[in-house]
Amino acid sequence: MHQELLSVYAPVLTPFSADLKVDTARFLGHCRWVVEQGAGLAIFGTNSEAASLSLVEKRRLLDEVVASGIPGAALMPGTGANSLEETAELTRAAVDAGAPAVLVLPPFFFKPATTEGLIRHYGRLIETVGSDRLSVVLYHIPQFTGVPITVELIDGLRRRYPNVVGIKDSSGDRENLARYLEVGDGFKVFPASEILLGETIVKGSVGCISATANVNAKGMVGAVKNTSKLGTEEAFADATKVRSLFQQFPMIQAMKSLIARELGAAEWRTVRAPLVELDGQAEQKFLAAVDELGFEPWALEKAA
Repeated sequence: MHQELLSVYAPVLTPFSADLKVDTARFLGHCRWVVEQGAGLAIFGTNSEAASLSLVEKRRLLDEVVASGIPGAALMPGTGANSLEETAELTRAAVDAGAPAVLVLPPFFFKPATTEGLIRHYGRLIETVGSDRLSVVLYHIPQFTGVPITVELIDGLRRRYPNVVGIKDSSGDRENLARYLEVGDGFKVFPASEILLGETIVKGSVGCISATANVNAKGMVGAVKNTSKLGTEEAFADATKVRSLFQQFPMIQAMKSLIARELGAAEWRTVRAPLVELDGQAEQKFLAAVDELGFEPWALEKAA
C-alpha cells in the first residue's frame, strides 16, 4: 500500500560551514521550518547540492533527520546515483526511515542510455531494495543528466513494477509535461516549478518539487489549497511572482543569500565548488528586487 504524497516538496538547501562541512544544526532547523509550513522534504535534490555530497554525508544527514523527530512521512529523499549499489543503499535507508517515496535520477555517465538499459537499472534497484513500501518517483532533468525519461520508459517500468508511482519533471518543456500528464492511471506528475503547477494542476499535476519551497513553502501550499476556491490564476498569482523573481538569478545562491541576510548568518551563503556565491553586485541587485517585491515569507529565526 503506497502512502499519500504531499503537494509541495522543497529540495532542501544544504548549509555549509566556512570549512565546507555540512552544518547539520542549520540543516535540521531549515528542515523543521519547511515542514512547519506544510511542505515536504526532498532532501538530496539538485538544489541541495546533492551532487557535491558524498554517500557517507547523505546517510549521516538522513539519520540525523530521523533522530531529530522530523516525521518520515515528510520525506522524499533524492537517492539516484550512477552506482546501483549506492542508489540501493540510500534508497533502502530512506524506506527504513519511513519515507513514502524516493526521487531517483537515471544513471547518467554512459550515454546514450537505452530504454532497456534504464529499465534494467531501475528494475534492479526495486528488486534489490525488495520492499513493498518502496515508491519510486523518477527524476527527469535532461539538461543536467543528458538522459531523458521517456513515456516509453515509464510504460515499460510500470508494466513490471507497481513501485514506480510518479515523476518530477525539471525539463521546463511544457509539451513534455503534457505527455507525462497523459500517462494517467494514477501516475503522479510533479513539475519542478509552481508556475507550471499552476498551469497544469487542473490537468492532473498533483504538486511540485520546487526550489523556491525553501523560502516560500507556505505560499505554495496555500496556492494549492486555494485553487478550487479562487481558481488557479488568482491562487498562484503571488507564488508565480516570487518564482519569476528567483529564477532570474542562480537559484541556489540566491536563496542562500536571502536566508543569510534574514538570519544575519553569513555562513548560509556558502556553496561547494564548482558553484560560487553571488558576487556583491549580483547579490545587491537580487536582494533589492526581493525588497521591491515586498516578499516577506517567514520568520526565519525558526530556521536558525
